[in-house]
Amino acid sequence: MSSKGDHQTVPLSVLLKRELANEKIERPEIVHGQASQSKKGEDFTLLKTECQRAMGDGVTTFSVFGLFDGHNGSAAAIYTKENLLNNVLNAIPTDLNRDEWVAALPRALVAGFVKTDKDFQERAKTSGTTVTFVIIEGWVITVASVGDSCCIFESSEGGIYYLSADHRLECNEEERERITASGGEVGRLNTGGGAEIGPLRCWPGGLCLSRSIGDMDVGEFIVPVPYVKQVKLSMAGGRMIISSDGVWDALSAEVALDCCRGMPPDAAAAQIVKEALQAKGLRDDTTCIVVDILPQEKPAASLPPPKKPVKGMFRAMFRKKPSESSSHVDKEYMEPDVVEELFEEGSAMLSERLDTKYPLCNMFKLFMCAVCQLEMKPGEGASIHAGSSNSVKLRLWDGPFLCSSCQEKKEAMEGKRRSGDRHSSESD
Repeated sequence: MSSKGDHQTVPLSVLLKRELANEKIERPEIVHGQASQSKKGEDFTLLKTECQRAMGDGVTTFSVFGLFDGHNGSAAAIYTKENLLNNVLNAIPTDLNRDEWVAALPRALVAGFVKTDKDFQERAKTSGTTVTFVIIEGWVITVASVGDSCCIFESSEGGIYYLSADHRLECNEEERERITASGGEVGRLNTGGGAEIGPLRCWPGGLCLSRSIGDMDVGEFIVPVPYVKQVKLSMAGGRMIISSDGVWDALSAEVALDCCRGMPPDAAAAQIVKEALQAKGLRDDTTCIVVDILPQEKPAASLPPPKKPVKGMFRAMFRKKPSESSSHVDKEYMEPDVVEELFEEGSAMLSERLDTKYPLCNMFKLFMCAVCQLEMKPGEGASIHAGSSNSVKLRLWDGPFLCSSCQEKKEAMEGKRRSGDRHSSESD
């Protein structure tokens, strides 16, 4: 006979239900589509849903979606599409389990973006590109972005989440202050006689953005260091939209989501582009990627459902997962959880972005450049903290470390070295 002090037993039916649920919810189904209308031919996309990674004694998969909106030519967009993913993956230690790998992504994305920019600028090309780069591992989405393309996500619970940053100088006061502090000038186009027109731009060069890959003729205070946001999705899934500014200059997030509700991703992407062109016309390359992230048993065409009314503003609103335990043994399988923010950082300072520790003590990479992964002998590399205000508090062997070339890149981005010095004698 059981007493009141005995532990509550879990029925076999509930255990079987949980096991079945775990098999189905471990990984979502990823269904995607894209559409575009070209005016300059400078938009490029990367869509990969079966990227493989060795993990212990097995292999796991992840998905990658990238949008590259080029300007002043397509060379930077093409180069970034072809090289960014490898540069990111090379910056992640090997033999990490799934949770450790996901936790390592934010720092690896920073290193990968900077390396891609550094390598491209050594080719002395003057084009540039915005980048919105998405990695989906299980139910975790990690987004890294530079420029003015935008990534949004609508959960099945009805919330709209902004997963990227807007680096247009016109609307980002913090970035304007950073550029002027680094030696750049911010102002509108002067037509003569004191008249100024158009959006705020960075001079020399006249770029409207504070962050991009490429653009070596503008100055390296236009940095490739991405804003990174990482969220864990509800297991009910949702819909993600990645679009270039040709869409977002014409449509709000709510309008973009509403105009394609109930459509499969291919049709949804085409409808969003159509709506944008009807609103503003074809003034720029206009590209849209729609990604549905679904429970395995849920049909793609039914997502997302009619939007539930939610009070208040959605922008930058992340609801934390409740920590209290349920009083019902299988409540967690009956009620979907909410979108949970895991990581968010937008600083342009490498000393802040690369100082984030990996989940494991990375002993075997102690003397490798944190950006380009070049192997260095002890004493060759410069600490990422060299020259910073808190460097006096650090020991000489405190890393991460940068090779001399990447240290020059860091100094140029911070305005400590003239950005054109390294390229003054190069030619195309």
